[in-house]
Amino acid sequence: MTPAARTQAAIELLDAIVAAARDQGPAADTLIARYFAGRRYAGSKDRRAVRELVYAAIRRAGERPVSGRAAMVGLAGDDPALAATFDGSPHGPAPIAPDEPVAGPGIAPAWLVDRLRAAGLDEGEMAALIDRAPLDVRVNRLKADREAIRAALPDARPLAAPDGLRLPPGTNVEQLDAFRAGAIEVQDAGSQIVTLAARAAPGMAVIDLCAGAGGKSLALAAAMADRGTLLASDIDRARLARLAPRAERAGASIIAARLLDPGREAEALADWRDRADVVLIDAPCSGTGTWRRNPEARWRLTPERLDRLVATQARLLDLGAGLVKPGGALVHVVCSLLDAEGADQADRFLAGHPGWRAEPLRLPAGRARRAGVRLTPAHDGSDGFFVARLVRPC
Repeated sequence: MTPAARTQAAIELLDAIVAAARDQGPAADTLIARYFAGRRYAGSKDRRAVRELVYAAIRRAGERPVSGRAAMVGLAGDDPALAATFDGSPHGPAPIAPDEPVAGPGIAPAWLVDRLRAAGLDEGEMAALIDRAPLDVRVNRLKADREAIRAALPDARPLAAPDGLRLPPGTNVEQLDAFRAGAIEVQDAGSQIVTLAARAAPGMAVIDLCAGAGGKSLALAAAMADRGTLLASDIDRARLARLAPRAERAGASIIAARLLDPGREAEALADWRDRADVVLIDAPCSGTGTWRRNPEARWRLTPERLDRLVATQARLLDLGAGLVKPGGALVHVVCSLLDAEGADQADRFLAGHPGWRAEPLRLPAGRARRAGVRLTPAHDGSDGFFVARLVRPC
């Protein structure tokens, strides 16, 4: 592909990504994979170059652009070499017109910037939200320890998370012997750290209420030394189905998966009422703390969608509270930096559940945020999270 053809390919992909963000369609990574699956003539260098253009344009535009071309024209305004590829060649984009739409630079849509600022994030903290994400893994202590994996992977750097390592960008983790043996799992440092708030230990009865594909379930099983009872539940069949092969590879035998019907979760979990030592709720959220990995997510969120997410989180916390035994703990986790989903949500729960209390957390990273702890990319080098440990009275 010529440089101009790469630019045109990026424009076509951005058109699809902008439309998907507007209509809640597939993620950017999925659209990029589909695009190149039908274009076998594009070599690996072409695919890499186009992907880099696409993500550079996404990261630059805070508001959702009117089109993929507007996003690329905006990027070209900062790069004369890129601007020169708008040359009207057979497979390239038409020349840039003086009055055509241009996507402006920014961190996020204006309403979200206001919400983030209200949550105490300054300009530097917000800018870090759209940096490139690192590649972190969690050493599975059921099969290895961190020092042994460091010896096998000399380029790995230890993290604040006790089982965490950071690998060089571009590492093909799935080809590593340690991954094939189940000794490591890809998991962001922040995700590892907030899971520590569960204080899972051997012999406990634990629920991972919104388990998804099971990343935190696997970390909990390792903390429990694969002894006890661990229920991983979710309403998403496809995501939950990914847990079984991961658990087998990790040597985690105590995890039982349970598919839930939306709106009827309490019925399906009736046998767990007042039983759990810990219920961890990694609730559906805005994902503002994971924009480094999914920068187009900034264009998907609306105030109305945020309100729906907050309502879902509140409902899940109320559901989880009924599963915790007296003296047990409910751990509220969101990969969000918005107070509406984090500190405000914890305050709401405590106000509505007399006798419950927020237990202070001593985590290896993060800063106190009212009833819980918040991690941010700028301060902690991880994805952004809020976590609170809420304890039921005895």
